Amino acid sequence: MARIGLAQIEVAAGRPAQNAAKIIKFIERAKAQALDAVIFPSASVSGRLFTNSPAFLRDCDNACKEIIAASTGITIFFGGVNEIIVAGNGNLVNRLKDRTLFAVEISDVKVNFMLDAAPYADENIERHNFCTGRAIEAQCPLIYVNAVGIQNTGKTIYAFDGGSSIYNSRGELVHRVEPFHETLSVVEVDDIELMPALEIVDEPAAEIYRAISFGVDRFLKQIGAGKVVIGISGGIDSAVAAALYTKVLGAENVLLVNMPSVFNSATTKNLSEQLAKNLGCKYAVVPIQDSVDATIKQLESTPVTFLSYGAAEEIKISSFARENIQARDRSARVLAALAAATGGVFTCNANKAETTVGYATLYGDAAGFLSALADLWKFQVYDLARYLNAEVYGREVIPQGIIDIVPSAELSDAQNVDEGKGDPLHYDYHDYLFRAFVEKNLAPEDILQAYADGNLEKMLGCAENLVKKYFPTAAEFIADLEKWWNAFAGMGVAKRLQAPPVLAVTSRPFGSFSESQYPPYFTKNFHELKQNLLNN
Repeated sequence: MARIGLAQIEVAAGRPAQNAAKIIKFIERAKAQALDAVIFPSASVSGRLFTNSPAFLRDCDNACKEIIAASTGITIFFGGVNEIIVAGNGNLVNRLKDRTLFAVEISDVKVNFMLDAAPYADENIERHNFCTGRAIEAQCPLIYVNAVGIQNTGKTIYAFDGGSSIYNSRGELVHRVEPFHETLSVVEVDDIELMPALEIVDEPAAEIYRAISFGVDRFLKQIGAGKVVIGISGGIDSAVAAALYTKVLGAENVLLVNMPSVFNSATTKNLSEQLAKNLGCKYAVVPIQDSVDATIKQLESTPVTFLSYGAAEEIKISSFARENIQARDRSARVLAALAAATGGVFTCNANKAETTVGYATLYGDAAGFLSALADLWKFQVYDLARYLNAEVYGREVIPQGIIDIVPSAELSDAQNVDEGKGDPLHYDYHDYLFRAFVEKNLAPEDILQAYADGNLEKMLGCAENLVKKYFPTAAEFIADLEKWWNAFAGMGVAKRLQAPPVLAVTSRPFGSFSESQYPPYFTKNFHELKQNLLNN
């Protein structure tokens, strides 16, 4: 009976010597358990996301030689730089193309191996379907081994979940390694066909929680930060961020700060305090109205002079500029100063809907060391809040009032939550519209054609009758579509380029695809469709 080990290890990108030491350690563990073979992830020496150089590649080559030399008495499969290396008895046996299926005979049993280095994404069911299909096609068991850890492209932080698995020849999942966990999982090859099939459970909120909490934990450790400061408003995004970071770091390392202006209601201030009590975190209230008023007074009383001919003019701060001053005062002044004073970092609590259209203030609420929620749509933030209460904490740490209240930035009287006023977004519709822009790569022409055909809600995946509810006429619908496309493809790009790194939970987070600062573009077909709809 042949025994093999699935070495689901945590890989450090760009650290070949560190990774080689770990691989050799796992090889020795496999030998101690008398295993015949041990399989490591793809790119287990270099990491999947790294910046190479001739010196780095030489370091990787040296690391591979050390690993090969450690293969005495066992067969090993591991990922070098863009290749799979097979070694045994201290010698190189074969070099294979990276991230491809290859067949091996172990104890007269044909088995397909796939070594991978794939980050978590909320459509990981596709990974399962791929493995199922390949096992059925080959009519033999398939062993899939993936890495854990975090890696980044600078702008995007990826959490690698592992998810190492075994499928029988019928494509049934029969063995699954705990995700986000480094381990050596041992199986008897001859028993694979006899193992009972496992149920595939789709738990989006649970999976997203595991991915985000793991990613936050590893990223904080990677940058050496042990304390965080979080601005809490009484809204859902900051509440979820507070609950996540508290679970990762412990309440003693989290400072929650409420920063009210004259526009903040007693309702949200009380909810913020209740959240802090429920989590057991340190809590501070830092009113900002005096400093905002001082900034406005200083600017409006400062003459702007044309020195060439002596003329002067006064600056008038608009209501919109006042909103931005509030947001910047909270982040650039209060949170940044508190983070420095406490030896920590401060968070960006933006969600993906806000990030898509730039509904945030540069150097204000778009600032921070990490955007942990910026790859989650608003409806996913609400789902995560309910999951945190019910499953993670087992009690209501995020007050129900925060979940129920209308989302609002509370930056003006037009956003008075006690009067039911809030953000200029209908999240139950705009979440899905923006997702079509970002994750389905659809343009206004595609949206408008579906609207004209009467199947827009079906295409977007949102609830029925929302379009008519929010936009009774074609003119209103088109105006809204153009407004948000202009924001997404216009100023939103500039804001995203300057925003903090995003923790990815989808296959298309911001930062994973290139964006250029060109003016928003509408196709000829869009203009023709628009004119026809308006004429009718």
